[in-house]
Amino acid sequence: MADSMLKLEGLNKHFGGVHAVQDISFSLERGELAGLIGPNGAGKTTVFNLITGVYSPDSGRILFKGEDLVSLKTYEVVAKGVARTFQNLRLFQRSTVLENVMTACQQHFRYNFFEALSHLGRWKSNEKKIREKSLDLLDRVGLASVAEQAAGTLPYGHQRRLEIARALALQPELLLLDEPAAGMNPEEVLVLNELIKNVHRDFNLTTLVIEHHMEVIMEICPHIVCMNFGAKIAEGDPDHIQNNPETRKAYLGEEVED
Repeated sequence: MADSMLKLEGLNKHFGGVHAVQDISFSLERGELAGLIGPNGAGKTTVFNLITGVYSPDSGRILFKGEDLVSLKTYEVVAKGVARTFQNLRLFQRSTVLENVMTACQQHFRYNFFEALSHLGRWKSNEKKIREKSLDLLDRVGLASVAEQAAGTLPYGHQRRLEIARALALQPELLLLDEPAAGMNPEEVLVLNELIKNVHRDFNLTTLVIEHHMEVIMEICPHIVCMNFGAKIAEGDPDHIQNNPETRKAYLGEEVED
């Protein structure tokens, strides 16, 4: 694809004798909202960890805007414009909701050691801008009213929203959401789906969402990749995925007819 934001080519990863990711290839066009689905243990999060430099692939390429990310560390991948959330929440539980987002915002503002120590010069003006930007992001995810509350005291669904706000604070071009609906009740999932669609639209982000609940992805993603046992077994629109015999076998245990 000429305008691919993300392109995986022949990606492989072994952990001992386990082939966790097997020759995975797919592309996301700039501005797409796509889903990566599969049963638990399919290798979805491993793919995210490879993209973000947590693991190095055994072979294959990870192209972001045409540049191979394979040799980069996680912080270098983030600096290129890739942000993610995690399946297991990684918030600063004792810090306030606002402080969690401000921490991520700070990487885009510069001041020297003396200014940071004395709170003079650029520090003061930057801190004001960081606070304003962070409050705006919290407003967008519906958390402005609890900005001064400790993150760890928020309801689970709100903590998931906070993770998304913190990822947005990194000003990414590619947003990776790792099972954002995990642990949510049906009502919370509906709210989250609307949030993901709004964030994708308002920030003009290329977005890839991991889920093992197929119905969540079917609601919001026109482009879906399905994995099982580390391999890609299907790719296409929701109708194609839902009616694909390999997908039905992976989720429902149905036998594939010859």
